[in-house]
Amino acid sequence: MADLTIDVAFVLLLLGLGAAYFVFASFAFGAGYEPTPRRAVEQMLRFAEVGPADTVFDLGAGTGAIVFRAVRTYRARAVGVEVEPIRVAILRLRRRVGPLADRISIRWGDFFHLDYRSATVVTAFLWPGAMARLRPKLESELPAGARVVSHCHPVPGWTPTSYDRATDVYLYRWPEAGRPPSPPARPMGGT
Repeated sequence: MADLTIDVAFVLLLLGLGAAYFVFASFAFGAGYEPTPRRAVEQMLRFAEVGPADTVFDLGAGTGAIVFRAVRTYRARAVGVEVEPIRVAILRLRRRVGPLADRISIRWGDFFHLDYRSATVVTAFLWPGAMARLRPKLESELPAGARVVSHCHPVPGWTPTSYDRATDVYLYRWPEAGRPPSPPARPMGGT
């Protein structure tokens, strides 16, 4: 009986350590793990008007809520980018056993070193510092007409095309998002 108690305690300890790693390891990679709420995922993809001709890059893909929804519901191509190895393994397993695997690419690595020239949609739920660091890379590589959709944190210095307060989702269209807003028209005529 004592051996069984030790075995159960050991298994519980391993499960606890695994869960703690899953949640907190991403802090070591520069961002905390917080899944994007389902309503926000749906709003992000609707806002971006995702369709079969799109290639969606999901930055910090986590366990794939956006990646798999974009492919299943909208028939888009999707690239899930994740730096944390256990989540990459989960994403790859989900890709292998799920439908439409040929439309999904999983990349293990740092999205600051990714090439965005083939992206038509970029989705992100990143901390403000990461959004600020990512902005110049997006500005130099996004093709005209690309859409960037962010949950919770705006792209600093960009003007959103739309904002949904209920889900805290921002939509940007490139290159319009990077242009400063036009000043109000000056009245013409006398003083």
